[in-house]
Amino acid sequence: MPNPLLSILVVDDAKFSSLMIGRALNQAGYTDVRFASSATEAIQQLEERPAGILLADWLMPETDGLELTAQVRQHDELHDHYTYVILLTGKEGDNALAHAFDHGVDDFISKAAMNEQLVPRVLAADRLYNTLTRLTRDKQLLMRNIAALESRNQVDPLTGLGNARLLKQMLTKNLQQVESRGGSLCYLLIGVENLASLAQQYGRTIHKELLRSIAQRLQQLVRPLDVLVRLDGNHFALLTHLGDSQEYSPASFKRIHDGLNIKSFKTSAGFINLKTGICLVTLSNKALPMQPEQVTELAEKNLPNSYNSGRINALHLNAPLPV
Repeated sequence: MPNPLLSILVVDDAKFSSLMIGRALNQAGYTDVRFASSATEAIQQLEERPAGILLADWLMPETDGLELTAQVRQHDELHDHYTYVILLTGKEGDNALAHAFDHGVDDFISKAAMNEQLVPRVLAADRLYNTLTRLTRDKQLLMRNIAALESRNQVDPLTGLGNARLLKQMLTKNLQQVESRGGSLCYLLIGVENLASLAQQYGRTIHKELLRSIAQRLQQLVRPLDVLVRLDGNHFALLTHLGDSQEYSPASFKRIHDGLNIKSFKTSAGFINLKTGICLVTLSNKALPMQPEQVTELAEKNLPNSYNSGRINALHLNAPLPV
């Protein structure tokens, strides 16, 4: 059964031919049939309202059916739509048809057999278009669901640690707690200076093994209530909150620094040593208000000092940052 609401656009510079096609489609049950006398007019109409099926003469002055098809495909891509294109042609031979298929045409109707082929081909296109529309709608719904899930995801799938989204959420929460209740906050940025070069040397598989091994070792070295995350391919971060800023010092985290730098990591390519740097940022309520991005950027800026010195680089903030 035809879908009477299916939008069909007929493009033909011959008015008599368009009228004959329109009459045949109306008699078959299609009521939403529009007409254009040129490719330019057809694109204008598609801009106003998309069509499900486009019937176009292959040979038209200025812009032929193949060029029109290319423009329609560009329009479809911009509007997340698919237009089923059927060309009306007097051309014969496999080479001509194959050339048109390569340019995005979906089907052909021979002008010599127009009366016999027109309605059956449009009915077939109608069914295919409905299937394509349903699949496109399902894909859009799936992408929206994936995006919604991703926006709430706070776990790094490779290591099982938190991710950057969790860090930002927890850092915001902890900054608010320090500002309202006092105490202090500590943020550690942990970078592996040679991890990128090791990834190039050993490949992606070993890189993933090292990331998982680092995560496992860090979990053994930190307290259960601390927030531990993987930020990217060679950075991890630790967030902890205590009542007294004096409890934070490089010596408090020496076990982490030594645990990453002194003991090698076992991989399927053998034992590998890492060069790790740690920047420690502590702040009291006297340094607030402060945005999470300011804390993380401060740590990123000072991490190279730890690489160069081979020690934990510490920054203690007891006053607001200068503007």
